[in-house]
Amino acid sequence: MSRMQPRDFIVIRKELITPHMLRVTLGGENIQTIPDNQESGYVKLIFPTNGKPLFRTYTIRHQRHNEIDIDFMLHEDSGPASSWAKSTQPGDTICVGGPGPKKMIADSGDWYLLVGDMTALPAISVNLAQLPNDAKGYAVIEVVSESDMQPLTHPKDLSIVWAINPQPGQQADFLLKQVQSLEWLDGSPAIWTACEFNSMKNLRNFFKKDKAVSKDNLYISSYWKLGSNEDQHKEVKRQDAEMA
Repeated sequence: MSRMQPRDFIVIRKELITPHMLRVTLGGENIQTIPDNQESGYVKLIFPTNGKPLFRTYTIRHQRHNEIDIDFMLHEDSGPASSWAKSTQPGDTICVGGPGPKKMIADSGDWYLLVGDMTALPAISVNLAQLPNDAKGYAVIEVVSESDMQPLTHPKDLSIVWAINPQPGQQADFLLKQVQSLEWLDGSPAIWTACEFNSMKNLRNFFKKDKAVSKDNLYISSYWKLGSNEDQHKEVKRQDAEMA
């Protein structure tokens, strides 16, 4: 079976992790088609429609022998994936493609900086847990409310900065301001960033132009765009990549 060939998984259980984060655990016979060590890799959830199926991309938060966890950010303007997560029940099936490649922070920096909103929190969590014990730096994480803060495994010298923003995506410079307020450490940082498209562009400009972060030490991506669905966002990303 190819890595992206769709197949049905079974909903095992679901759990509200925080007020705006819902975890759905998937398993079933086809879970064996996912190779080991795929936490932070992505899968495509596939939703049938009257026309073309809808594909929505999500991170594997946890992987166990016969289960994977997918975390869904909940918001008022729910798309097909978060709406499905809210309504699904154990025993339901969902068509899944993947996994796709993992996106991990570079290991070549003198210190580490991870930046993202709640859509990136699953991937940031995996990255933090896999950093060396002596790693230092920051993780700047935008959440909707104080109650959306999660306990995270991370090196003791890496500080977690929780930034409260009740209206995600409305302030394109919100995360930028949080990063600009940090004390920039000595040496070269390895940076991992994922967030809303316009927020990403502001951070990318800061990292490349103001801080001259090398390409090898910088992973930066947008996971969504305010006012756009995933297909529209994908096209904007493609155009942006051509101009970069």
